[in-house]
Amino acid sequence: MRSSPQSRSGRGSSTLPPDADYVDLRRGGGRALSADPASLSPRLRRRRALTLMLLTLVAPGSAQLVTGNRTVGRVALRFWFITLALVVIGAVLAVLDRGFMLGLIANQYVLVLLAGALVIGAICWAGLFVDALRLSRPRLLSVGTRRSIAALTAVLITLTAGPMVFAANNVMAGRDAVAGVFGGHRGVPPTDGRYNILLMGGDSGADRVGTRPDTIMLASIDADTGKTVLFGFARDTENIHFRSGSTMARLMPGGWDCGDQCLLNGLYQWAGEHKDQFPADVSDPGALATKEAVEALSGLDIQYYGLVNLRGFQRFIDAVGGIDVDVKKRTPIGGGTSPVSGYIEPGQQHLDGYHALWYARSREGSSNYERMARQRCVMTAMVHQLTPQTVILKFQAIAGVSGSVLTTDIPDRDLGALADLAIKARGHKMTSVNFVPPLIKPWDYDPSVIHTKVEQTIAASRADTSKATTPARKSPAKPASGGASTPSGASGSSGSAGSSADSTDATNDLTSICSAG
Repeated sequence: MRSSPQSRSGRGSSTLPPDADYVDLRRGGGRALSADPASLSPRLRRRRALTLMLLTLVAPGSAQLVTGNRTVGRVALRFWFITLALVVIGAVLAVLDRGFMLGLIANQYVLVLLAGALVIGAICWAGLFVDALRLSRPRLLSVGTRRSIAALTAVLITLTAGPMVFAANNVMAGRDAVAGVFGGHRGVPPTDGRYNILLMGGDSGADRVGTRPDTIMLASIDADTGKTVLFGFARDTENIHFRSGSTMARLMPGGWDCGDQCLLNGLYQWAGEHKDQFPADVSDPGALATKEAVEALSGLDIQYYGLVNLRGFQRFIDAVGGIDVDVKKRTPIGGGTSPVSGYIEPGQQHLDGYHALWYARSREGSSNYERMARQRCVMTAMVHQLTPQTVILKFQAIAGVSGSVLTTDIPDRDLGALADLAIKARGHKMTSVNFVPPLIKPWDYDPSVIHTKVEQTIAASRADTSKATTPARKSPAKPASGGASTPSGASGSSGSAGSSADSTDATNDLTSICSAG
């Protein structure tokens, strides 16, 4: 008498059906899944257990629909397909309107809902895997198979629920950062199709009285293409006369004009010390005063500002893993009131937060204008090297230092549009102009020269964008001058602006100081 596979295995006491039925179960995969595991051979039990796990991986709830609680299976599958549909819709929207999608995921309430959904989804998916293990009837499996299926269950839970919990933590960290840095501000529309954002960098701490921004730059961004022009203003710029009707024009009718005691970077501290003279709804008088000063200097309307605390900047660079800079000139670490403790040597350097900060701020043996060039180089490196992969993998560390790095009046409602422009900006060369000698003398200049240069630079940037989107035309042969041409209408020799293209190019050339991509 032939013994059945069940009796040969030495496990269980049930009797298999006749061979004809056994062959039918083996060939009919669906019936094998729903069949009583005790009626199957050890090989089919193992295959059934593995199939239940894979079904739960690719379509959570399908294992329960086939052989468990069908109500649970239907509900789980419905949520699974709804999630897939939302992902597809999100991907389509990201292609059609990336700014809208970025704004949506920067919304505090959406982030809370997303984090909650991720946590609930992770718990439910893990529960479905555990239930699929139960449905495989481990007691009927051999010891080796039982251990393998249990290990597979743990691995699949780790690979599915684990990333979802990690993502939920990142989402909540992002929500806290958005609320802490960008919450409570009002949106301002672009002017003439451009966002103009004042960027400042300075130290504030127990060893310093107030805040004096050492870095003052204005980023003018095309609201459609993201192409950016960066204007740098020397911190020792003097003789600033504010626009009529501005807050600072009311407080200083004669302007910020008292020689070496009234420098551009001193406005921030002055405003902080006279906060009671500003309107009650002004949360940062120093930022408003500096913003209105740069508006007067540039002739542009400024929508927003961002103040980067240099101590926090060091922690931010460490959080993203450092930046790569091609250093052209040996740069001291220290100097001034402290001894030089080392140098950042020429060549391709990977700078951590400490060295990036010293590279941006070092004054020893260099001019303020060279220092401004290094600061722009560091900013360029951050723009081009901060990849989405870095942000995702190190998001919690980045979000954790955001509050100590950045103070701004950019509202969360505009984060999507500005983030989209930042992505677009990576595809364009960033044009930059520094208002320093020989272009102007910060202590003795004609404001109209700065206005004219700003207008010409923005017009040239727009023209470059237009050329990139229209068929190329033959242009007249250029004179063999060996140098860059000066834009039509550029000011000539007036004592406050450089008269040659060569001198202007030398002022704005980053490559003689450093380069970063």
